[in-house]
Amino acid sequence: MTRSPPRQSPDFTLETDAFARGARIVVGVDEVGRGPLAGPVTAAAVRLDPAAIPPGLDDSKRLTPARRAALAATLMGCAEVSIAHASVAEIDTLNILAASHLAMCRAIAGLSSLPDLALIDGNLLPRDLPCPGLAIVKGDARALSIAAASIVAKEARDRIMVELAQHFPGYGWDRNAGYPTRAHVQALRDIGVSPHHRRSFAPVHNILYQDKTVSS
Repeated sequence: MTRSPPRQSPDFTLETDAFARGARIVVGVDEVGRGPLAGPVTAAAVRLDPAAIPPGLDDSKRLTPARRAALAATLMGCAEVSIAHASVAEIDTLNILAASHLAMCRAIAGLSSLPDLALIDGNLLPRDLPCPGLAIVKGDARALSIAAASIVAKEARDRIMVELAQHFPGYGWDRNAGYPTRAHVQALRDIGVSPHHRRSFAPVHNILYQDKTVSS
């Protein structure tokens, strides 16, 4: 019988190692919203207080919505948090990876002081990162600061999509957050493309192209 490896939980080791090397300000940075067909991509930078780390921090995808919301609210009161976005227009102009990196850089720039080290979720550092950085694959499952950033970013972006759903009903954004669920894609076909859809993404582009072909 093959046993699955034990699930990794984030800890404060990477941050502690950075402090030991002389860093004073260490932040975790993560983004959400690369996969959706609609809405911005959102990033958060979080500087945890080592003496006041909320229990239960984890990769946002592993948390229930209620637990994630509670932790996000707690983090806003006990950590330094900066949230930033890249718009749909920027995503379509730059590409989603570059727009995600732009949102990360904006989140870092929104902190009260530039970090001595930014722990970045992923395998690439943003080209215009304004401080030293360390890219960490699956960082939200390894570093508590990145896990905290994933929680805050997810909550912030979900709130945006719930608000947009009130103005653009029918796509189910309050439930799918803009991700390409079957119902969302069918709504795109039935209702059409909204101003908040990413035209550079294939399902949206294909519908627009088909519409133009039919009308021409």
